[in-house]
Amino acid sequence: MNVSFLFLALFLLDIFMQYFFSINMPYIDFLPYYQGKIQTFVVTTNSGVKVQFPAMHMRPYLTSVGIYGHFCMNTENNKFLSLVKI
Repeated sequence: MNVSFLFLALFLLDIFMQYFFSINMPYIDFLPYYQGKIQTFVVTTNSGVKVQFPAMHMRPYLTSVGIYGHFCMNTENNKFLSLVKI
């Protein structure tokens, strides 16, 4: 096996991750997160992995009825990069 290919594969696997998950949370349940009383959001991904991230990243997706939908979160070196509703 080519050493540079192996290095690149490990590099990509270890650094960049995507997590897919769904949220069905009524507005009233998200309110403490929105207000900053609870700062960490914990989700279980579609593959069963628990992931936590700052709750502020969910605020743009809050509607008058709550947060509902499927999301993809991207991380690099276990640091939050982006969150997209899919």
